[in-house]
Amino acid sequence: MVSSEYERRIAARFATFDQDGNGYIDREDFNVAAKALLTEFGTAARSDKGQALYAGAEAFWQGMAGIADRDGDQRITREEFVTGAVKRLRDNPERFAEIARPFLHAALAVADTDGDGSATVADTARVLTVLGVPGDVARATAAALDTDGDDRVGEQEIVPALARYFTVSE
Repeated sequence: MVSSEYERRIAARFATFDQDGNGYIDREDFNVAAKALLTEFGTAARSDKGQALYAGAEAFWQGMAGIADRDGDQRITREEFVTGAVKRLRDNPERFAEIARPFLHAALAVADTDGDGSATVADTARVLTVLGVPGDVARATAAALDTDGDDRVGEQEIVPALARYFTVSE
């Protein structure tokens, strides 16, 4: 039997992906997230960073749909998410990293205002907030991602952390 705490955590993860709150995850949710990040950081959609972010969002959507969209309708319901994506990703967290990496890489590039390959903790919190994480949780999470205390968060820190978050165990 799946616990109510586990269900609550899964519902929160589903809501993170369901950017428009319509009850399912689809390609548009990934595009909405990309557009919101570009707007937050004042990056043009047609710039190299903007195009990379949209390409990463598409890759993330395709990967997620490939593991969770069981009926092929190009939408992932909460049930498909719970029974498909979460189980498969929990069983293989490296798969999550594989499908999320292009989007996360591009999101970090957008948030990397000085071009050093990482984002500040504050800018990482901005990314998380734009993606729907409440402000106080986003700030605490961003600070926790800075494992070496250099006020920077890089891909090597964020990809495994997001994989752990979305591959929550029962």
